[in-house]
Amino acid sequence: MNVIEVTNLTKKFNEKTILDGINFEVEKSEIFGFLGPNGAGKTTTLRILLGLLKPTSGRALVFGKELDDNDDSRRRVGVLLENDGLYERFSACENLKYFAQIYSVSGMEEKIKSLLDFVGLTDRQHDRVGEFSKGMKRRLALARSLLNDPDVLFYDEPSSGLDPEAQKMVRDLILSLAREKGKTVFLNSHDLDEVQRVCSKIAILQRGKIKAYDTIENLGKFSRSAVEIALADGVEASKALDLLNSLDYVSECEREGLKIATSVENEKISVILSLLTKEGIRVEEVKKVKKSLEDIYLNIVRQSGEKT
Repeated sequence: MNVIEVTNLTKKFNEKTILDGINFEVEKSEIFGFLGPNGAGKTTTLRILLGLLKPTSGRALVFGKELDDNDDSRRRVGVLLENDGLYERFSACENLKYFAQIYSVSGMEEKIKSLLDFVGLTDRQHDRVGEFSKGMKRRLALARSLLNDPDVLFYDEPSSGLDPEAQKMVRDLILSLAREKGKTVFLNSHDLDEVQRVCSKIAILQRGKIKAYDTIENLGKFSRSAVEIALADGVEASKALDLLNSLDYVSECEREGLKIATSVENEKISVILSLLTKEGIRVEEVKKVKKSLEDIYLNIVRQSGEKT
């Protein structure tokens, strides 16, 4: 079941195209990563999904509805933007009570108690938020986003500016929300390590267009393969490096001893092996090296940049 459906979504400001007919879907209980460079159109997409902006054309549906004119669907949504949106003169408990009253949350006291425990702030619930660290404020903002028990959560850079311990805490909370509570999470983030750890599927947006959309494992097909080649001796390793550097479908060659690490177009790996053999270069081993999301992302963005 798709919770979010974006179809041919286009947004123009005057004559400038910010989004150019993008398409993607997010399934129930999925953690979906939405990636792209600054200015790619990620924030515009998020604002349209939340009903804060009107698209020029196309549709952005949540639960099959546009959020700008559907109160029932909006009640099922939780939001955490880069700004925590908390009142620093209030305590943690007072902040949650204030927002719970706005959302008309039933069983408010028990709900707040449960959320404070979930984000690990029970012992600090009566302390003023202005005295909190950035990580503690982020935890409280996460709790606030859950007050109305939403089915889908839109999180914009939830780990921005946090130390490693706080980043891990946020990752663990997001995973818990999807796996244990069945929430759907739309994660807008620059933190590729965070996305790789928690997301089941991602889309990469650049210059208003979706350049890749798939699971992280399958996204390898959009990029070159990282290959490690082990040679028989140093002379042949040097000769192999010169040969690889002369090929236009090979890049980023680095030699360390008898091994050469390089980036190769997927269909050319067997061709390289054949060329090395013809030159009398003895190859001990050729193996693909699993790429990180950072490698995949940078490769896709760079390739897209060359074509546009």
